[in-house]
Amino acid sequence: MDDVRLVDPSLIPRARQLGIDRQKMLVMQAALFQAPEEAAVIQDISRPQPSRKTLLVPSAIGRKHSRDSDGEGMRADSRQRMSFGHDIEPAPFRPSRKYARVERSASVVAGHEGAIIDSGLSFGRSFRVGWGPGGTLAHLGSLSAPWGDSASTANSSLVTVSTVPLMTAIDKEAVDAIDNILQHHLSNSTIESDDDGVPQATPKPHLNFASLASIFPLTDKSFQPSLFRLGHALFDPIDLQLGQDTSSVIRIRVEALRRKIALSNWLQDAVSPAVEAEVEESLPRQQGWARAVFSLLTGNQVERACELAMDSSNVKLASLISQVGGDAEFRGDVLRQLDIWREQKVDAHVDENIRKIYALLAGIVDVLEGSKGTGLERCSDLSVGKGLDWKRAFGLHLWFGESLDATIADSLAAYEGFVNGASPHTTSPAPWYREGVPSPKSAWKLPAETAPPDALFCLIKLFANPDYLLSRVLAPFSFCSSPSDFQLPWHLYIILSRSLGVRDFSDRGDTSVDGQRADGAETEGDADVKNHSPSADLLANSYALQLEELGMLQHAAFVLMHLESSAGRKRAIQAMLARNAPKLNDWNSAGLIGSLRIPKIWVDEALATYELARGKVFKAYTLYLSARMYTVAHDLMIAELAPDAIVRKDLDLLKELLGQLSSHHIEGWHGRGKVLLDYTHAMTRLPELRARLDTLTAPSAAEAAEIEEMSRSVPKLMQQLPEVLNRHRDIRHEVALAEMISGLTERLDQLRPLALGQQLRTVKVPEATKLGHIRAAAFEKFLRSVEVA
Repeated sequence: MDDVRLVDPSLIPRARQLGIDRQKMLVMQAALFQAPEEAAVIQDISRPQPSRKTLLVPSAIGRKHSRDSDGEGMRADSRQRMSFGHDIEPAPFRPSRKYARVERSASVVAGHEGAIIDSGLSFGRSFRVGWGPGGTLAHLGSLSAPWGDSASTANSSLVTVSTVPLMTAIDKEAVDAIDNILQHHLSNSTIESDDDGVPQATPKPHLNFASLASIFPLTDKSFQPSLFRLGHALFDPIDLQLGQDTSSVIRIRVEALRRKIALSNWLQDAVSPAVEAEVEESLPRQQGWARAVFSLLTGNQVERACELAMDSSNVKLASLISQVGGDAEFRGDVLRQLDIWREQKVDAHVDENIRKIYALLAGIVDVLEGSKGTGLERCSDLSVGKGLDWKRAFGLHLWFGESLDATIADSLAAYEGFVNGASPHTTSPAPWYREGVPSPKSAWKLPAETAPPDALFCLIKLFANPDYLLSRVLAPFSFCSSPSDFQLPWHLYIILSRSLGVRDFSDRGDTSVDGQRADGAETEGDADVKNHSPSADLLANSYALQLEELGMLQHAAFVLMHLESSAGRKRAIQAMLARNAPKLNDWNSAGLIGSLRIPKIWVDEALATYELARGKVFKAYTLYLSARMYTVAHDLMIAELAPDAIVRKDLDLLKELLGQLSSHHIEGWHGRGKVLLDYTHAMTRLPELRARLDTLTAPSAAEAAEIEEMSRSVPKLMQQLPEVLNRHRDIRHEVALAEMISGLTERLDQLRPLALGQQLRTVKVPEATKLGHIRAAAFEKFLRSVEVA
């Protein structure tokens, strides 16, 4: 192509006007002035340079998140064309790499952990922290937080096995309580196998909070029954006893009133122990009746408060107390009375508890303003709810602070407003173990100021606020002083999500990138992905680990049967059985197989692994057969049992072991087990054929054909045997291999000594066997030479 130069575009129209040839004009400019070219160059330098174009290579593999730094991007480098005749070479193709977790049996490093030449492969798992059965933890050095200091170092050859406490208290009472709840849960659940044959537990519809609360006696005011009773008041179905034609607006209003009454009854019952304690403490004191009346009102025991006021000769006050929580007119009258006391500075001479009682009558639950007088008439402001626990502080808003038409959400919002700053003396909803109640000794360091609120308060907020996350309710520190105790959170989740279906985790149905779920299972083709919740599975696994630490294997398996993914459920149960195989006695095994319908082959597999670790090879072999793990049993038989049988020349035992496997599909059977089966056949059949030849003048056609076949197959068999018994560091394999080749050589020499040829030179056999073969071959050659002569 012609060389193209940059010129000023304004010159071309002028040249046309004058009738001058364009090419001649360019030559004259180049020879004389060169100004247009210089101007063009200056313009090119000052003009903003466009970004270089990037050659885009279409990707054949779609990927949601590609990182060029990892070599996964399908990006090509920007390249500059030198001329039109220069071809740009395509960018090198870098395929996208996708990493996926594989089973240990499918890993390329399986079986090569003893490769001393590769220390990374041999010792890669030796120096990491590892979990063991029952919550044990094997580690080097000492455990410490990332920001803590440790007296010891991890550069030690001593391995320490520690037990991590997962529960607040591990005693008989706590274990019995767990057993009672789970037994009740089991009796109200359906256990069936899914489409993949994996057992799954499904709660029945009538498994609700009321059924769990019925386990405890009515006199039990502890945290657990109180939690279930609160759940019953807020979430269990209510029979509204309304007609079918009742409008939805009326139904919603009636249900709201019924829920509020149920919550009020629960709250009154929950605070009754604290109220009774204060009443007993107050009555013996002078003017203690006023404090006792106020305490009764904080527990909504209005009738008892009226009786106590009348017994103390305060009939007028009793008549007012009987109207507590009344309409706005009554509250306004009491409020005006308080204003008169403050204006006339009489409140300084009124007992504080009486002022608190009048404040509740007026609907004041935070601060009662004083008259601010001087001297004897000085009266400071009075905090009505100061010193009350959070349940009674919330009860003041529910019973006295809000109107009769207020909902639970309104009362809760008013209480939270006071906690968040409107009233500094309002108690925040601290967990029960921080309220001065004796709690089990905890091995965990409790959070100071960031402790989560009480689970009872969270449950009320979950009902009142539809946007409140369920995961915030189920924080372990809200239930106990251990961050890893998931007993009650798991039971609450099962009732709320599986049984009642009122609330669930926010990650329901979420999946991660590249078709992978949070539990590592592939999402493609899995019907459970749409309804899968990783948080639910994590909660079940955490609780099952606690039960496993307590030795409650059947209970742990039952909890794991609530995992939602079929593949994850199977993997988790099998892993739990494998870790606790020493505890799988007859009682545990019968319960797992009978009550929970766990396949017997899973239990046999765990027991087989345990027996193999103990050195009980034959028992492990039979258990692997019972577990239908024929490939594993085949490999174990070849590696451990077959050499012993061969050395002892027990062909019947070897044939029996191989016969148990021959009818099943086994990977590698034709290259290993079938070879040994052919060996037993040859060792048995060759002497029989020799005996037939000694008794007959001439063999039959079938026998002659069989002898011919054996003379060809036995040498090939001898070449395959070293690949079967290939553990060169195991002396049993070496001895057994020599025994097999020697036996086959001796028996074949009796029929066809010349059939072996040079095979004995490539295998290790005793010198006596080689010498015997040489003699037999020489004698056979001699006889043939005599026949020819």
